[in-house]
Amino acid sequence: MLNSLRGLFSHQIPYILYNFILRFLFLMSAESAHHFSLNSLRIFCKIPFFRKILSSIYVVKNEYEFLGIRFKNRVGLAAGFDKNAKYLSELSVLGFGFIEIGTVTPKPQTGNDKPRLFRLIKDESIINRMGFNNDGLDVIAKRLLTRPIDLVVGGNIGKNKITPNEEAVNDYKICFDKLYDVVDYFVVNVSSPNTPNLRELQDKKPLGEILTALMVMRKSFISNGKICKPILLKIAPDLSNEQLNDVIEIVNESGIDGIVATNTTISRERLLTNKQQVESIGAGGLSGKILSQRATEVIAYIHQKSNGSIPIIGVGGIHSAETAQEKINAGASLLQLYSGFIYGGPQLIKNIAKSI
Repeated sequence: MLNSLRGLFSHQIPYILYNFILRFLFLMSAESAHHFSLNSLRIFCKIPFFRKILSSIYVVKNEYEFLGIRFKNRVGLAAGFDKNAKYLSELSVLGFGFIEIGTVTPKPQTGNDKPRLFRLIKDESIINRMGFNNDGLDVIAKRLLTRPIDLVVGGNIGKNKITPNEEAVNDYKICFDKLYDVVDYFVVNVSSPNTPNLRELQDKKPLGEILTALMVMRKSFISNGKICKPILLKIAPDLSNEQLNDVIEIVNESGIDGIVATNTTISRERLLTNKQQVESIGAGGLSGKILSQRATEVIAYIHQKSNGSIPIIGVGGIHSAETAQEKINAGASLLQLYSGFIYGGPQLIKNIAKSI
């Protein structure tokens, strides 16, 4: 009887409760719901014992070592959700094994005009054109000084919109330098579709310049007694096989530690949502369930083409324990959620963390 009650509370009740919360949040605009839910989580976590209750329900300890870092479990929160590192403590009780903040740019920027975040509920997907809105490097670096000590935090770095591509390497170097002591690993973001011309930095020459510059900086830091912080590259799912071959070559030549596959897509194929509705939303990166197959294909291609030599964090369309396992089978070592977390809630994190 006791086991039955425990099972009901740990599985069915949280699922029913989250679906009720989701219906309420879907009455708001997507961006308003995002801020409301995070601020509400912060308030509730201040209530005595509430934080412990959440942690006891959702946190799964299934430790895994990746690139010299020990993770609580293999399921992380992708960049873009907690851009400014404001809710790390609160989000950690929902079961994430690690959290990636950012994208961080040297100077603060407001991002693109609103509305800029849209739900495609039929597809369990999201379109965003946020545009690297963030508080800026100095504010975020200072905030990270008080981050939870038992949580692995990644720093996703990019360039400011006003920085021309030929000077982009300087923005990445500035972010790398300032965040080096306050994050556990880095992700170089040159694949967001929401900053004009950013994806041109995925071309072989500019990308090689950026990654080589960061590796030179890291070598200098290590020689001065600092520990080695892994550097990964986040790539778009829209790259051709020939472009993926170039990425593999650049990763091997530069010596960086791995790849995050993938970012959002500019494709609108196979959507169930009404075509006119999708067209009315306009430009932006598409994430969620619809991206699952393509993201897994990219992971598998990189893993096979590199003979398994390139470590991969898999992200894109993970919406169940089964789709999570598909990415592990394809060659990913760690996973990240964003849209799947919104539609599936913390119970999805728990289910995946227990299953892989």
